[in-house]
Amino acid sequence: MRRWVFLVMAAGLPMAAWAQDAVIRIESKRDAEVSEAAARWASQFDDVVTFPLPRGWTAIAIGPLSPEEAGKRIGALKEARQIPLDSFVTVPEEGVVLTPVGEAATPVAGTPQPAAPQPDLPAPGPAPGAYLRLQSVQARSEADAALAEWRRTFPEAGLAELPNGWFGVVLGPVDRATADAWLRVFKDGDVVPDDAFVSDAAELGAVIEAGKAPGFPAPPAAPAEMPPMDQVQRALRWAGVYGGEIDGKTGPRTRDAIQAEILAERLSTDPGTAMAELIARRDAWRTEVGLTTLDDPATGLSVMAPMDRLAFDRTERALSIYGPRDNSGAALILFSQPGGQQELLDLSGLVTALGWVPQPVRSIKPGHVLLEGANDAHIGRAEGWVRDGRAEGFVLIWPAADAKGQARIAAEMSDSFARKAPAANDAPAPDAESAPLRP
Repeated sequence: MRRWVFLVMAAGLPMAAWAQDAVIRIESKRDAEVSEAAARWASQFDDVVTFPLPRGWTAIAIGPLSPEEAGKRIGALKEARQIPLDSFVTVPEEGVVLTPVGEAATPVAGTPQPAAPQPDLPAPGPAPGAYLRLQSVQARSEADAALAEWRRTFPEAGLAELPNGWFGVVLGPVDRATADAWLRVFKDGDVVPDDAFVSDAAELGAVIEAGKAPGFPAPPAAPAEMPPMDQVQRALRWAGVYGGEIDGKTGPRTRDAIQAEILAERLSTDPGTAMAELIARRDAWRTEVGLTTLDDPATGLSVMAPMDRLAFDRTERALSIYGPRDNSGAALILFSQPGGQQELLDLSGLVTALGWVPQPVRSIKPGHVLLEGANDAHIGRAEGWVRDGRAEGFVLIWPAADAKGQARIAAEMSDSFARKAPAANDAPAPDAESAPLRP
């Protein structure tokens, strides 16, 4: 059995805390609880240390480590559930003495002896400003658990010991108007409880776990005009928060999607401003991926397509085929022929037979067919319509590693798909013996 070695206090054998060293903070205790907790952790790890915190608290940590080592090790330890999930990496302040715990507790060569004990100093108060009070609890153990949970939503959150002896999970500082505006947004989105409120720094007491200023943008002086709703809906679909029709109407699904985007990106509390910024981000992305208008002469179809990654290959009866450019792994097939619903279904069967959409999930409605599927290599999407006596549409093949990009590009193509000229290549649909395209 391992021999229990209890905490070596400051008068014993300290370890100097080098300025560049970091530690993994795993627990904080007071008074008689320190020795027992430190010994428990020392039974599991050989490099457990303690160091003093304000107001009589003592930190129990693993270290010292380089910041890089600490970052790698904390992830592995949390994944293995060997340390609390709210453990974190910190660099002790200059002059703080790390005291080793356990059988290996020996002084480091050249370590200076600690200075005479100093009286406990009060914990610092929060930085001036306003704070969102997210939750208040009575016990410290509950407070630590609450902070860890809130940091899933707000990584910047901190913990304060309130004047009444309770503990508060807080988010700040920000100026008062900004705090009030974002609190309304978070309450409307059910991100914070109804009893959350804004508090000034002077009402919080001592800082137990420091947070960071969240950097919320201030509300605009006046609301911005909402962009055209069809553009908003397309941008929301591009962002992955809207799956409804592009009808230019402000319905419940559109309003919910606008709120979801504001909560996700936290760029503005004003819907008009937030949507204008979203549309600008979408436009920048379209340029980045090389979306340009493709007017295909064989089928007479026009569509926005990522032509930086595609190169024309050939036409086959009702098909125009664009293969990968520079081994991009992308491909596009445009199809168009005279006919109606049955011809559209026949073409969807051809798409499946040739493996362009692997193991597809089908959505079939009068005048519309959608096939989506994927394997380890690529994602396939085929969409077709019956319009003006023709069965026509597209198949997009995209690398499986870029599912998010594929979804965005497919949506852009669906929105922009149109006929620009008569088809120059009308012929019966090809049969399933045609050689499949291999992007």
